[in-house]
Amino acid sequence: MLTRPIQRIAIPGFLALVAASGVLFTAACSKSQANAGMVGTPELPTVAVADVVKHNLSHNLVLTAEFKPFQEVDVMAKVAGYVKQINVDVGDRVTQNQVLATIEIPEMDDDLARVNAAVERSRAEVARANDEIRRAQAAHQVVHLSFERLSAVSKSKRGLVAQQEIDDARSKDLVAEAQISAANSALAVTKEQVQVNQAEVHKVHTLMNYTKVVAPFTGVVTKRYADNGAMLQAGTASQTQAMPLVQVSENNLLRLILPVPESAVAKVHIGQQVEVRVPALNRSFPGRVARFVDKVSLATRTMDTEVDVPNPDLVLIPGMYAEVNLTLDRRDAVLVVPVTAVDRDGDAAGRVMVITANNRVEPRTITLGLETAQNVEVRSGLNEGDRVVLSGRSGLQRGQAVRPKLASVAPPPSKEFH
Repeated sequence: MLTRPIQRIAIPGFLALVAASGVLFTAACSKSQANAGMVGTPELPTVAVADVVKHNLSHNLVLTAEFKPFQEVDVMAKVAGYVKQINVDVGDRVTQNQVLATIEIPEMDDDLARVNAAVERSRAEVARANDEIRRAQAAHQVVHLSFERLSAVSKSKRGLVAQQEIDDARSKDLVAEAQISAANSALAVTKEQVQVNQAEVHKVHTLMNYTKVVAPFTGVVTKRYADNGAMLQAGTASQTQAMPLVQVSENNLLRLILPVPESAVAKVHIGQQVEVRVPALNRSFPGRVARFVDKVSLATRTMDTEVDVPNPDLVLIPGMYAEVNLTLDRRDAVLVVPVTAVDRDGDAAGRVMVITANNRVEPRTITLGLETAQNVEVRSGLNEGDRVVLSGRSGLQRGQAVRPKLASVAPPPSKEFH
């Protein structure tokens, strides 16, 4: 009676166990087939690539310098005197020949009166010398007529006139001629004295013109040393401690003195355009290489090179620091690749990994040119549009299939002047 219920329960459990074993076997077979499929088709490696393109390359040298005025001078007084009136102050813009101040010299009027009197006196001496010439000519005329008459009588009637009388008349005639010559010489001396005295008058007038102190060039007053009533010494000798009146700077054109290294001296030339960046203003300005000393300093192994920077609006202030971007070499519209894509074999040779049209790796030897911080010029070995591997080249083999991924490479920054 107990055996039959046990057999009814065991048969369904056995069937469930068989069904579960079948399911597990089917899943195991499916997983094995999937794994077998993955081993047969491995995944391709992904490599970063960049296109070979044309760009403008330039080799630049950045140097720091300080703005200096194109001209700067302490304006001195030519004559000693008191400052009667000063017309400018610090910061005023002045033009060439503008009157900056007036100097008062009371004794200058007396000097002018003295030299004018000397001119009048010398002119009177000229008149007296002319009268002396006329008197000498009249006296010579009388003695000359007497000599000619005696000579004529002696020739017509020999023995009538003593020879002594003829000789005395001849002597008086010669003396009268000499007096005329002396009078002419005296006249010439007095005329020269008139010229001398007139030159003294001109000198005094010139000194009187110096009582107006004018600006030597167009610029800005950067210092003022004297006030109204100050006594100024004549700035005519370096030994005197003469006080200047003002200091004038030409700031509408500034200059930068750059210490160019010896290695770059040969690539600097007159008229070369440069970019001048002023960090204090966060702006860039155009400049031009205007002059250089054409000599390398033995102490610093640099050559002083001057760059002129126009400053018509006086935005730039002397004393500001500036960074000058000096272009030493330039290549326009040349093939370039990123520096990280090249394995160098020498100064002008290198190797790159090129990805072909069917995504295969092809090593290639190239000839290099100008190099910058990011890119290098390719002179031969590549064409525009080729793709080169940027990194991970050591694990790649010739003909290997890869999956290229184009990396974004920033182009060289363009230069703009504001």
